[in-house]
Amino acid sequence: MFITLEGPEGSGKTTQTQRLAEWLQAQGCNVLALREPGGTPIGDRIRAVLVDRASAGMHARTELLLFCASRAQMLDERVKPHLARGGIVLCDRFADSSLAYQGYGRGLDLDVLRILLDFATFGIKPDLTLFLELEVELGLQRRMKNGGEWNRLDAEALDFHRRVRTGYQALAAEEPGRWVRIDAGQSTEWVESAIQAAVSARLR
Repeated sequence: MFITLEGPEGSGKTTQTQRLAEWLQAQGCNVLALREPGGTPIGDRIRAVLVDRASAGMHARTELLLFCASRAQMLDERVKPHLARGGIVLCDRFADSSLAYQGYGRGLDLDVLRILLDFATFGIKPDLTLFLELEVELGLQRRMKNGGEWNRLDAEALDFHRRVRTGYQALAAEEPGRWVRIDAGQSTEWVESAIQAAVSARLR
């Protein structure tokens, strides 16, 4: 099974990906947890360019293609082999992020994006996408409070982040069978339990 976690900045995707991996491993599952962009030595080098605030002048098409390059490498090197062995792959962000950020956020053509994403992902789609939904302002406040990496995308204007959230909501509405919406404004423990319930139902 291929499970992705999506959502705006500060929604807790990284924490919940780690907790979900630990919970599944405790039940005897063979789990591979990854993040985007990155997940491979090549992808991590691409990530460094994408998140660097010195790359502020990057064109939206360049940004998209770099994300796709990192994604293609991760799928070929890590995701496809693990799924072929019958394992579970968890990914902190995936192709839906490009539709939300570069499509809805940057305004790139969604139809063109879908063609590029299908090529970059070898046509692989998640079996389950957990949408950690959160108000944009709260998410950015959390990011600043936690003192973590404040990257180039975090530093975008508030209107950009609002368009991204709108994009996520639209994507979830398009495929309700794949997406499960989780209220990320609740406590970390509440979100963790809700995610476990959603994954348990799908595993059964």
